[in-house]
Amino acid sequence: MCNSYAAKSNYSEYVEAFSQIRLPLVWPEPHAAPNLEPRDPVRPTDPAPVVRPHGSEGVELAQLRFGFRPGRPKAGPVINYRAEGRRFSRGRCLIPVSWFYEYTGERSPKTRWKVTMPGQAFFCIAGLWRPAEGEWPESFTLLTVDSGPDLEPYHPRQVVVLDPGQWAPWIKGSGAEADLLQPAPPGALRVEPAPRDAA
Repeated sequence: MCNSYAAKSNYSEYVEAFSQIRLPLVWPEPHAAPNLEPRDPVRPTDPAPVVRPHGSEGVELAQLRFGFRPGRPKAGPVINYRAEGRRFSRGRCLIPVSWFYEYTGERSPKTRWKVTMPGQAFFCIAGLWRPAEGEWPESFTLLTVDSGPDLEPYHPRQVVVLDPGQWAPWIKGSGAEADLLQPAPPGALRVEPAPRDAA
Protein backbone atom coordinates (compact mmCIF):
# COMPACT_ATOMS: atom_id res chain seq x y z
CA MET A 1 0.00 0.00 0.00
CA CYS A 2 1.29 3.47 -0.82
CA ASN A 3 2.98 5.06 2.20
CA SER A 4 5.44 7.33 0.39
CA TYR A 5 5.59 9.27 -2.85
CA ALA A 6 7.40 12.10 -4.63
CA ALA A 7 6.10 15.63 -5.25
CA LYS A 8 8.62 17.35 -7.51
CA SER A 9 6.54 19.67 -9.70
CA ASN A 10 6.53 23.43 -9.17
CA TYR A 11 3.59 25.77 -8.73
CA SER A 12 3.58 26.97 -12.36
CA GLU A 13 3.28 23.36 -13.58
CA TYR A 14 0.22 22.86 -11.38
CA VAL A 15 -1.33 26.14 -12.57
CA GLU A 16 -0.80 25.19 -16.21
CA ALA A 17 -2.25 21.69 -15.83
CA PHE A 18 -5.38 22.90 -14.04
CA SER A 19 -5.89 25.78 -16.49
CA GLN A 20 -6.04 23.23 -19.32
CA ILE A 21 -9.12 21.66 -17.73
CA ARG A 22 -10.62 25.09 -16.93
CA LEU A 23 -10.23 24.73 -13.20
CA PRO A 24 -8.41 27.91 -12.04
CA LEU A 25 -5.79 27.21 -9.37
CA VAL A 26 -4.97 29.78 -6.70
CA TRP A 27 -2.64 29.93 -3.71
CA PRO A 28 -4.62 30.74 -0.52
CA GLU A 29 -2.05 33.05 1.04
CA PRO A 30 -2.21 36.77 0.16
CA HIS A 31 1.34 36.91 -1.19
CA ALA A 32 3.40 35.66 -4.12
CA ALA A 33 3.06 32.13 -5.46
CA PRO A 34 4.87 29.55 -3.34
CA ASN A 35 8.33 28.20 -4.03
CA LEU A 36 7.53 24.52 -3.53
CA GLU A 37 10.51 22.44 -2.49
CA PRO A 38 10.79 19.20 -4.51
CA ARG A 39 10.14 16.29 -2.14
CA ASP A 40 11.18 12.67 -2.53
CA PRO A 41 9.92 10.97 -0.56
CA VAL A 42 6.88 12.47 1.12
CA ARG A 43 6.22 10.31 4.17
CA PRO A 44 3.36 10.14 6.70
CA THR A 45 3.05 13.33 8.82
CA ASP A 46 5.07 15.35 6.27
CA PRO A 47 3.46 18.51 4.85
CA ALA A 48 2.67 18.21 1.14
CA PRO A 49 0.68 20.00 -1.59
CA VAL A 50 -3.03 19.22 -1.86
CA VAL A 51 -5.58 20.67 -4.29
CA ARG A 52 -9.03 21.33 -2.82
CA PRO A 53 -12.11 23.39 -3.74
CA HIS A 54 -11.88 27.17 -3.51
CA GLY A 55 -14.93 29.35 -4.04
CA SER A 56 -17.61 28.28 -6.48
CA GLU A 57 -15.48 27.59 -9.55
CA GLY A 58 -11.80 27.19 -8.73
CA VAL A 59 -9.39 25.24 -6.59
CA GLU A 60 -6.55 26.12 -4.25
CA LEU A 61 -3.18 24.56 -3.54
CA ALA A 62 -2.57 24.15 0.19
CA GLN A 63 0.08 22.43 2.29
CA LEU A 64 -1.50 19.81 4.57
CA ARG A 65 -0.15 17.01 6.75
CA PHE A 66 -0.04 13.54 5.19
CA GLY A 67 -2.29 11.33 7.32
CA PHE A 68 -5.46 11.81 9.33
CA ARG A 69 -5.30 11.93 13.10
CA PRO A 70 -5.05 8.37 14.53
CA GLY A 71 -8.29 6.86 15.75
CA ARG A 72 -6.72 5.41 18.89
CA PRO A 73 -3.74 6.19 21.15
CA LYS A 74 -0.30 5.15 19.88
CA ALA A 75 -1.67 4.27 16.43
CA GLY A 76 -0.10 5.72 13.31
CA PRO A 77 -1.79 8.34 11.13
CA VAL A 78 -4.46 7.16 8.69
CA ILE A 79 -2.67 7.47 5.34
CA ASN A 80 -4.86 5.14 3.22
CA TYR A 81 -8.66 5.06 3.26
CA ARG A 82 -10.78 2.33 1.66
CA ALA A 83 -13.07 3.80 -1.00
CA GLU A 84 -15.49 0.97 -1.76
CA GLY A 85 -19.09 1.29 -0.63
CA ARG A 86 -18.73 4.81 0.74
CA ARG A 87 -20.11 8.22 -0.12
CA PHE A 88 -17.88 11.27 0.06
CA SER A 89 -20.09 14.34 0.17
CA ARG A 90 -17.36 16.58 1.62
CA GLY A 91 -13.63 16.80 1.96
CA ARG A 92 -12.74 15.72 -1.58
CA CYS A 93 -9.26 16.71 -2.71
CA LEU A 94 -6.51 15.80 -5.17
CA ILE A 95 -2.95 14.90 -4.19
CA PRO A 96 -0.51 15.72 -7.02
CA VAL A 97 2.40 13.27 -7.20
CA SER A 98 5.33 12.75 -9.54
CA TRP A 99 5.37 9.05 -8.66
CA PHE A 100 4.62 6.79 -5.74
CA TYR A 101 6.30 3.75 -4.24
CA GLU A 102 5.17 0.20 -3.62
CA TYR A 103 7.10 -2.50 -1.79
CA THR A 104 7.31 -6.28 -2.12
CA GLY A 105 8.90 -8.94 0.04
CA GLU A 106 8.24 -10.38 3.46
CA ARG A 107 11.35 -9.15 5.22
CA SER A 108 13.21 -5.87 5.51
CA PRO A 109 14.71 -4.44 3.43
CA LYS A 110 11.81 -4.91 1.04
CA THR A 111 12.11 -4.36 -2.70
CA ARG A 112 10.99 -0.87 -3.66
CA TRP A 113 9.11 -0.10 -6.89
CA LYS A 114 8.50 3.29 -8.50
CA VAL A 115 5.07 3.82 -10.10
CA THR A 116 4.68 6.56 -12.72
CA MET A 117 2.13 7.64 -15.31
CA PRO A 118 4.00 7.66 -18.66
CA GLY A 119 4.12 11.02 -20.39
CA GLN A 120 2.97 12.99 -17.33
CA ALA A 121 5.18 15.25 -15.20
CA PHE A 122 2.70 14.66 -12.39
CA PHE A 123 -0.66 12.99 -11.86
CA CYS A 124 -3.31 13.17 -9.16
CA ILE A 125 -4.50 10.68 -6.56
CA ALA A 126 -8.05 10.97 -5.21
CA GLY A 127 -8.03 11.91 -1.54
CA LEU A 128 -9.87 13.41 1.38
CA TRP A 129 -8.90 16.31 3.61
CA ARG A 130 -10.01 17.26 7.10
CA PRO A 131 -9.78 20.49 9.10
CA ALA A 132 -7.52 20.72 12.14
CA GLU A 133 -8.51 18.66 15.20
CA GLY A 134 -7.00 19.98 18.41
CA GLU A 135 -3.21 19.91 17.97
CA TRP A 136 -3.49 17.89 14.74
CA PRO A 137 -3.33 20.31 11.78
CA GLU A 138 -5.29 20.15 8.53
CA SER A 139 -4.53 16.78 6.98
CA PHE A 140 -5.23 14.44 4.07
CA THR A 141 -5.41 10.75 3.24
CA LEU A 142 -5.22 8.73 0.00
CA LEU A 143 -8.20 6.71 -1.25
CA THR A 144 -7.63 3.08 -2.24
CA VAL A 145 -9.39 0.32 -4.20
CA ASP A 146 -8.53 -3.21 -5.31
CA SER A 147 -5.51 -3.12 -7.60
CA GLY A 148 -5.81 -3.10 -11.37
CA PRO A 149 -3.62 -5.21 -13.67
CA ASP A 150 -0.62 -2.86 -13.56
CA LEU A 151 -0.25 -3.05 -9.77
CA GLU A 152 -1.82 -6.38 -8.88
CA PRO A 153 1.57 -8.19 -9.01
CA TYR A 154 2.92 -5.81 -6.35
CA HIS A 155 0.03 -5.25 -3.94
CA PRO A 156 -3.66 -6.26 -3.71
CA ARG A 157 -4.69 -2.62 -3.13
CA GLN A 158 -3.80 0.58 -4.99
CA VAL A 159 -4.36 4.29 -4.63
CA VAL A 160 -7.00 5.80 -6.94
CA VAL A 161 -5.20 7.51 -9.83
CA LEU A 162 -7.46 9.95 -11.66
CA ASP A 163 -7.14 10.96 -15.29
CA PRO A 164 -7.06 14.77 -15.80
CA GLY A 165 -10.59 14.58 -17.20
CA GLN A 166 -11.72 13.21 -13.83
CA TRP A 167 -10.10 15.88 -11.65
CA ALA A 168 -12.97 18.38 -11.86
CA PRO A 169 -15.79 15.82 -11.39
CA TRP A 170 -14.05 14.42 -8.31
CA ILE A 171 -13.12 17.67 -6.62
CA LYS A 172 -16.42 19.44 -7.42
CA GLY A 173 -18.49 16.48 -6.29
CA SER A 174 -20.18 16.24 -9.67
CA GLY A 175 -18.94 12.72 -10.36
CA ALA A 176 -20.34 9.57 -8.75
CA GLU A 177 -17.94 7.70 -6.49
CA ALA A 178 -18.60 4.38 -8.23
CA ASP A 179 -17.57 5.82 -11.60
CA LEU A 180 -14.44 7.64 -10.41
CA LEU A 181 -13.01 5.46 -7.66
CA GLN A 182 -11.74 2.64 -9.85
CA PRO A 183 -8.37 0.95 -10.39
CA ALA A 184 -6.23 2.36 -13.16
CA PRO A 185 -6.91 0.79 -16.59
CA PRO A 186 -4.32 -1.57 -18.07
CA GLY A 187 -1.21 0.24 -19.27
CA ALA A 188 -1.99 3.49 -17.46
CA LEU A 189 0.83 3.04 -14.95
CA ARG A 190 4.47 2.03 -15.34
CA VAL A 191 6.25 0.10 -12.60
CA GLU A 192 10.05 -0.07 -12.44
CA PRO A 193 12.62 -1.00 -9.79
CA ALA A 194 13.66 1.84 -7.45
CA PRO A 195 16.68 0.72 -5.42
CA ARG A 196 17.09 2.78 -2.26
CA ASP A 197 20.65 3.72 -3.13
CA ALA A 198 19.61 5.10 -6.54
CA ALA A 199 19.73 8.85 -7.10
